[in-house]
Amino acid sequence: MTDYDVLRVFCGPTGGYGNELGVVRDGSALPERADRQALAAKLGFSETVFVDDPERGVIDIYTPSVRLPFAGYPCVGTAWLLDIPELVVPAGVVGARQDGEFCWVEARPEWPEPRTLRQYATPAEVDALDVPPPGEWVYAWAWEDEAAGRVRARAFPGRGDGIEEDEATGAAALQLTARLGRALNITQGKGSQLLTAPQPEGWVEVGGRVFLER
Repeated sequence: MTDYDVLRVFCGPTGGYGNELGVVRDGSALPERADRQALAAKLGFSETVFVDDPERGVIDIYTPSVRLPFAGYPCVGTAWLLDIPELVVPAGVVGARQDGEFCWVEARPEWPEPRTLRQYATPAEVDALDVPPPGEWVYAWAWEDEAAGRVRARAFPGRGDGIEEDEATGAAALQLTARLGRALNITQGKGSQLLTAPQPEGWVEVGGRVFLER
């Protein structure tokens, strides 16, 4: 088995929750895309990252079923693990910074695949949702406190690859922030926390806590 680290990204204020991420620090151990996809499927995390150049931050991201040009929580987790100022993904160059207990990345909301951002009237409605059938990537959200920018959200990738609900989704948070045009404090899944902030020229920052699981 190829060596890999496991992180939890976008953890809650007490260090719990977060989305598990697999990171293969030595991408040269599995240079072929088919082998990387097979390992990502075997590990079963929402995403697995392969680091191809740790100094430049060149990474390759996979779900259990597809390769992604960009994804939010893998970039946050890998930037924290490598402690570098930027990452290079197929979609472009992702800026990164550490700020106290938070790691932030800056990206463009059009880089991820399109998602359906579906607003509900109350957080209770979001909490009561059943997993929808595969076929549509749904980010369900509601205001907890609109004046304060606090949001309750759940994410359903709809790929049919075993990830029925994503515990924390940086890319969807970027897209919601771009749509609303304001900074957000998002509680997603069972208790993960994502912070976002619009930046000049259409960029968006997303940040959160990262812990090394093993």
